[in-house]
Amino acid sequence: MEGYLGSYATLGLLLLAGVLFLAAAFGANRLLRPARPANPPGKTEAYECGLDPVGGDWAQAQIRYYVYAYLFVIFAVEAVFLFPWAVIYADPGFGIAAVVEMGIFVGVLALGILYAWRRRVLRWT
Repeated sequence: MEGYLGSYATLGLLLLAGVLFLAAAFGANRLLRPARPANPPGKTEAYECGLDPVGGDWAQAQIRYYVYAYLFVIFAVEAVFLFPWAVIYADPGFGIAAVVEMGIFVGVLALGILYAWRRRVLRWT
């Protein structure tokens, strides 16, 4: 297949083959699976290190743990942006504007961590 539409035809055939393969896999799964899967008595019970489960299956988690996790993810991801800046900093053409921009970036990070610290979000207990 050559020409302008040849590459689109190749893509279309490849997509069609993928969809047909997926449909065949799902069809084979439906035909070959057991009609009623066997569930032994203990299969659906919770497993806690070989011990019998204690209590119910619902537990309430406090929101501060989620906030702590979000803060960690935010600051960890933003800290990743410091590495390319540190690599470029060695370049002789690195201007004062880049230093000011990174200072603003680090300042915003510092304000965020200061805000979280002042609101006592970072206290684990």
